[in-house]
Amino acid sequence: MAFELPPLPYDYAALEPTIDKQTMTLHHDMHHGAYVKNLNAAIEKHPELGKKSAEEILRDLNSVPEDIRAAVRNNGGGHVNHSMYWKIMKPKGGGDPTGPIAQAITKTFGNFKDFQAKFNDAGAKQFGSGWVWLASKGGDDLHIMSTPNQDSPLSQGHYPIFGNDVWEHAYYLKYNNRRPEYLAAWWNVVNWDEINTRYEAFKSGKTVLEPAMSHR
Repeated sequence: MAFELPPLPYDYAALEPTIDKQTMTLHHDMHHGAYVKNLNAAIEKHPELGKKSAEEILRDLNSVPEDIRAAVRNNGGGHVNHSMYWKIMKPKGGGDPTGPIAQAITKTFGNFKDFQAKFNDAGAKQFGSGWVWLASKGGDDLHIMSTPNQDSPLSQGHYPIFGNDVWEHAYYLKYNNRRPEYLAAWWNVVNWDEINTRYEAFKSGKTVLEPAMSHR
């Protein structure tokens, strides 16, 4: 059983001008595609892992055989992180959050603008490649965190409600070294409906079925 690269839920050019077509094509087809290929290659050495979802594997990395653990951490994380990333963006997205996630952000951070500023700051300060997240450990907990490389919050016991990719391949063709500019623009394509789906599923104790969980 092999993991598959999920198709984009929109056209490669659909997020322009925020994210350009060339970046989306390379990011999805080449970068995410490589994570899937490398994850499958690692799992082939221990086929029993193929019975689990990528999320289940990442939640218990210590149980992954040591000879493939680093490959699974990097490529499994890349697969799960990106499968989320494509879905939490959409054409003509953005604006202020609505629904339960808007209420939770206001309760925790005071207002959306203050949250947005803190989230962007954490993303700008992430040294090197990585991600910035809005995550939860359960209940009413809501916090901003960052992770290096393709590390998933799942491996640290946190649920990623949503996150932004701050690897250079996510923004460099359009924004060059101006990561803060990319972080600020990214909110114009955020899909709050999908984020609310993820948040409500987590609050109710259900698993959000990412494309990363599906096998061929």
